Amino acid sequence: MPRRHMDKKRKARRRAVQIEVRKSGVHGRGVYAAQFIAEGTRIIEYMGERVSWEAAPDDEDDPHTFNFGLENGDVINPEVGGNDARWINHSCDPNCEAVEEDDRIFIYALRNIQPGEELLYDYHMEIDEPITEAAKKKFACHCGAANCRGTMIELQESCG
Repeated sequence: MPRRHMDKKRKARRRAVQIEVRKSGVHGRGVYAAQFIAEGTRIIEYMGERVSWEAAPDDEDDPHTFNFGLENGDVINPEVGGNDARWINHSCDPNCEAVEEDDRIFIYALRNIQPGEELLYDYHMEIDEPITEAAKKKFACHCGAANCRGTMIELQESCG
């Protein structure tokens, strides 16, 4: 058997959680559970090129390709070396969460997820500009949740 086939099989076995990318009702493509996923399960790592914020691409023509900020100041650019995690959409009522562990981002199930259900997490997006109505509209949320805040931007509660 050629080595590349063995590598493909080995790689497929390593992913314990089966997911699939397909058209989403939320936005563009989405990631869906291809099997039952139990609460607390690590589903996938968010992969991509690691660069500084300064070196990260800022595509004004496509504001919906997101660099994932790390606590060390770097970002993960999914446009280069990214994987299926890049297609997980935002929701104000998510079934997943993104967790940073040792300068890596993993997506975990917040609750039990049924086969065919879209994987969603709250982006808690931070922007380098004032949070105006125009900014909220630029990053509008289309999740349809009862508690939808209307934007993917993290809105700070006013203190007093």
